[in-house]
Amino acid sequence: MSADVSTNVTVRGSDDVTARETAAEGQGGAAAVGPDRTVAVVGTGTMGQGIAQVALVAGHPVRLYDSAPGRAAEAVAALTARLDRLVEKGRLDAAAREAAVGRLHAAEDPAELADAALVIEAIVEDLAVKQRLFADLEKIVGDDAVLATNTSSLSVTAIAGGLRLPGRFVGLHFFNPAPLLPLVEVVSGFATDPDVATRAYETVKGWGKTPVRCADTPGFIVNRVARPFYAEALRVFEEGAADPATIDAALRECGGFRMGPFELTDLIGQDVNEAVTRSVWESFYQDPKFTPSLAQRRLVESGRLGRKSGHGWFSYAEGAERPEPRTEAPAEAPKRIVVEGDLGPAEPLVALFEEAGIAVRRKKGDGHIVLPGGGLLMLADGESSFEFFPEEIVYFDLALDYARASRMVLSTGRRTAPETLAEAVGLFQALGKQVSVIGDVPGMIVARTVAMLADLAADAVDRGVATAEDVDTAMRLGVNYPAGPLEWAEKLGPRRVCDLLRALHERYPTGRYGPSQAVARRCAEADEEDSR
Repeated sequence: MSADVSTNVTVRGSDDVTARETAAEGQGGAAAVGPDRTVAVVGTGTMGQGIAQVALVAGHPVRLYDSAPGRAAEAVAALTARLDRLVEKGRLDAAAREAAVGRLHAAEDPAELADAALVIEAIVEDLAVKQRLFADLEKIVGDDAVLATNTSSLSVTAIAGGLRLPGRFVGLHFFNPAPLLPLVEVVSGFATDPDVATRAYETVKGWGKTPVRCADTPGFIVNRVARPFYAEALRVFEEGAADPATIDAALRECGGFRMGPFELTDLIGQDVNEAVTRSVWESFYQDPKFTPSLAQRRLVESGRLGRKSGHGWFSYAEGAERPEPRTEAPAEAPKRIVVEGDLGPAEPLVALFEEAGIAVRRKKGDGHIVLPGGGLLMLADGESSFEFFPEEIVYFDLALDYARASRMVLSTGRRTAPETLAEAVGLFQALGKQVSVIGDVPGMIVARTVAMLADLAADAVDRGVATAEDVDTAMRLGVNYPAGPLEWAEKLGPRRVCDLLRALHERYPTGRYGPSQAVARRCAEADEEDSR
């Protein structure tokens, strides 16, 4: 998990940067920094120590430097203690521990970093401070040394802007805790030499990490693409459709995400997460797709910052009970249903209903379930149930895997009779699932979240921020998504994603949900392919 963000300037044409780096790698490119070469880490906080541990265990001599007197020595002692714990847990043998300690040194003066082949900075997120640091380092290290920043909120291009040799500067964005999380975003600034980016990529790959290439853009990959995971949940809450506990449960138990957005932002810190969103929004010139949440702003203003303050969306006081998601009481399952047409992503439900002893009759149609009382059960499509008349509509949300989902989420409007809703509730309860009913909100929870994640992911690829494979890899490893957003969109089909976004755009005509050109293009290409 990362609460980081990058507020960098988008480099249009960075698809060329990615292509050049990939080509360089394919032709042999730049070799990784050898394990006999020194890696220097400037900044000895949690992230600096974590990066140093990764390089150290990989076999490098490591020098730690901090501008605060005595901090480097303290960090060496802390790292030595960490290695001792790894030995105790059987993750490192005693001989390797002794060798690693022998390669670890505290530098009291920057001049001691002169022989470093790679210098990674992990200091305060202040552009001027970082620029001064690298200007000083450039006078000390050799011209062949790679200079790298672990920044999560500043432009890699801007940090390198004043350097004599900006081509040897690159971003290496590790995720906290660095020794445990595999992802590293290798960020090419506007002037980064492709061979330098490749060398950095190969180096962290040799350290056992999973690197992904990324252009210098606000949020890099993870924090750019991840914004809807928080934003759509907040919008559903602000519209009064569901409470935080129910929204979290929907995304966990139906969507397959490891944590819900409300509990996750409480863990990250509401102030940190809100600052990330605001920073990306401002960096994209207040693009409505990244608009921050007023509800979250009020939470921050009230001092309810999450776990660290004892209260966020939920209370963390001793003995406090976590609110339970809204869960419907048992209802009688219908004995038979009619399935009209193909249910698309929800088609696996048909077999599940039959296994539960519910008689299913198939008919031609546009893809919905007819309940015994005549009500229609439909997969979330971006519309609202109140728009249908005289039909009674109950919507159900998208699931990552309908067989494995432990909860289903339904929504209905005031025109739908309680008896119709009860039939829908009983139908899913017959599959052994808990059921939550939320307000009549377009796109529900999981469906609108996944559609927006897919939209931002496709847009990032088309703008040359990263390849589709790297985007999906980054989202799976950086924030533990159950599937890459592009992978998930492919399973749903381009037409369904595009139609869902267009339906949301019609109901919220602010530009937030308008499909990106990337999604619209994929939809047109899919339609073209189908017509052949």
